[in-house]
Amino acid sequence: MIEPAHPRLSIAGQFRLLSISRSSYYYVPIPQSEETLALMRVIGETFMDCPWYGSRQMARHLPRLGYAVDRRRVRRLMAQMGLVAI
Repeated sequence: MIEPAHPRLSIAGQFRLLSISRSSYYYVPIPQSEETLALMRVIGETFMDCPWYGSRQMARHLPRLGYAVDRRRVRRLMAQMGLVAI
C-alpha cells in the first residue's frame, strides 16, 4: 500500500494516513537457525507424545536426548509454537 515514488505524498505522510509505524514497514524478520528449527521439531514431537509436559519438564527431558538447553529458551520456543501443557 505504500508507494515510495508517490508524486505528492512523502513516505512519512503515507505512514501517518495508514496509521502504521515506519519501523514496521522497514522491519526485516531474522530467520531461525537450523539448530533452533531442529530443537523446535524435537519439542513438537515430544509434546505430541506427552502433552502434559510444560517448559520445566521439557527442559529436563531434552538433555536426555542430547540437547543442552535451559528452561527460558524452552519456554520461549513453546510459546512461539503455541504449545501449552494440559
